[in-house]
Amino acid sequence: MSRSIAILGCGYLGRFLAERSLAKGWTVSALTRNPRTAEALRANGVRKVVEDRLEGAGWHARLDPGFDYVVNCVGAASRDLGGYRQSYAEGQESIRKWLTEGKVGTLLFTSSISVYPQTGGQVVDESCSTEGVSERGALLLQAERTCLSPSPAIGRSFVLRLAGLYGPGRHLLVDKVKRGEALTGNSGRNLNLVRIEDAAGAVIACLGADASKAGGIYNVSDGKPASRGAIVSWLAGKLGVKESPFLENDPPGAPDRRVSIDAIRRDLKWEPEYNSFEKGYESILA
Repeated sequence: MSRSIAILGCGYLGRFLAERSLAKGWTVSALTRNPRTAEALRANGVRKVVEDRLEGAGWHARLDPGFDYVVNCVGAASRDLGGYRQSYAEGQESIRKWLTEGKVGTLLFTSSISVYPQTGGQVVDESCSTEGVSERGALLLQAERTCLSPSPAIGRSFVLRLAGLYGPGRHLLVDKVKRGEALTGNSGRNLNLVRIEDAAGAVIACLGADASKAGGIYNVSDGKPASRGAIVSWLAGKLGVKESPFLENDPPGAPDRRVSIDAIRRDLKWEPEYNSFEKGYESILA
């Protein structure tokens, strides 16, 4: 059965999600603030592409609020608090207002594992406390609450907390190792990653979840956290370059956690294709 999906804040993840959706025969619409992304989406067959910022209201009248699925996968406009507030808190509120005159089957927001403040390599799952999270993490939590708030316009809602995204066109760590740059932070801190194709697949799996899973929050990663030092050492070996040094300058209490994906595996039967950083980076380095 053909479905309709609106991908809001359609950037890096949104482009891969659009490809997956089109391959399934779905009708795809998208909202993006990037003109180059908009051009690429149109070329790939996206039915309607609106160029605007999610947090504003200018796009509301240009995109009919009636879809089987609405996915908010916006990225922060900037790394500072203002960028987070604008894109996440105000962006999700803009969606809520847009939907007051519409009806959608499923609303999904892609949040981040940065909502977990735990340290010391602690394993974290969706039941773990978010108390003490950073100000930026608090803005993500605000957006999550807005997404999950009951509304007669929304059939059901989900939140996916994504690990660090990488893949084709986004491999900053590889580039830094190639250049031999000194790396900020501690080498022993754990890094949780998910390749972009797997993140898009997790969104699709969540949209297809049965009714009993409505309102779910799920972590999404490759399931194999590794220390930053181990990843850099492996990359340097593959690239045939000297290991980049770490500045070892993490502040006391800096987040350092190992993210569990047991819940999404159990409830949605989702498994990452790139289930380790080694497997994920192999094709990038080829």
